[in-house]
Amino acid sequence: MNIQKTKHLTYLTMLSALAIILNIAESVYIGQIFYMVRLGLANIIALMAIRLLGKRDMLIVNCMRVIIGNLLRGMIFGSTFWISCGGVVLSSIVLILLDRTNSSLMFTSVLSAIAHSVGQVIVVMMFYAQPMVVAILPYLLLGSIPTGILTGFIAERVLKHIRPLKITKFD
Repeated sequence: MNIQKTKHLTYLTMLSALAIILNIAESVYIGQIFYMVRLGLANIIALMAIRLLGKRDMLIVNCMRVIIGNLLRGMIFGSTFWISCGGVVLSSIVLILLDRTNSSLMFTSVLSAIAHSVGQVIVVMMFYAQPMVVAILPYLLLGSIPTGILTGFIAERVLKHIRPLKITKFD
């Protein structure tokens, strides 16, 4: 294995570990900040991963975060796992689409946070066969905007400080 691939794999595993730690720390210590709205700190890492390593690796980081995070909390394949999957899948799709347009990280973060909320509501509607759950969507969307701004701002600041590291994308 050459040095570039080793460096790339090291960054991928570090970002995955950070996403898992932030996911668990937020769910255990911070919880909901406003009516079922969480900060989404692990989304900072997804934003960093897509900018530093590319789409494929962002998907790996997001999958690791959901699978290992739920596994470590003892909730693997429970309802929270599937709700998490729904949010991550839809937000990852938005991240990939917006990455192609070279939109700002803040805009990308806000739309990704909105997509995450929509994905979660879709899964809850299907999981519990309750279409009226869609009534909470406006509250979630209102919460997604400031949390998306916050995570986008933090990701931008961190990326400015680590940009000189020269990481090769393998997309």
